[in-house]
Amino acid sequence: MTPALTAAAAGFGTGLSLIVAIGAQNAFVLRQGVRRDAVLAVVGICALSDALLITLGVAGVGALVVAWPSALKVVGWAGGAFLLCYGVLAARRVLKPGGAALHTEGDAAGSRRRAVLTCLAMTWLNPHVYLDTVFLLGTVAADRGPLRWTFGLGAALASLCWFAALGFGARLLGRFLARPSAWRVLDGLVAVTMLGLGATLLAGA
Repeated sequence: MTPALTAAAAGFGTGLSLIVAIGAQNAFVLRQGVRRDAVLAVVGICALSDALLITLGVAGVGALVVAWPSALKVVGWAGGAFLLCYGVLAARRVLKPGGAALHTEGDAAGSRRRAVLTCLAMTWLNPHVYLDTVFLLGTVAADRGPLRWTFGLGAALASLCWFAALGFGARLLGRFLARPSAWRVLDGLVAVTMLGLGATLLAGA
């Protein structure tokens, strides 16, 4: 596998690990998919928003490292610590599940305009999305040097695939994601990925 493909694959895996989590945004996309209500608009907003935020993260953190090379060590330590915390929390959910699942109950959006506004609010007013896409993905991408944009492209592709699967495959995924055991499996994969990435960043800082 070429370095570019390796970077893209790493970006895809990292992006998917950060996106796959029980939350209001995922539940909303799944709910819209089940009801077949403004699915294309909702999936498009989520994917494009993530792509824009990932771009800002890759460009912002990358520019910081280029301007102050010594900042890479600080960014690496901070990003590695955050990723390790993410991994520990995911591992804890695997060992001590709280019975959580992704539910699709609730009122329908009612109109395309309302669905779009709700989706925009859940995406851009969620502080965690900035931590995940701008800081964490930007930090991991900066560690890739010249291939950071390839890494970012892989992360953006992961976002598109995930939201498209949730929205357009909702009829099938809804039954799977409604089971707490499914999230234990996903959390296990997330924990392994996050702990590995965190350790790598800390080792290289």
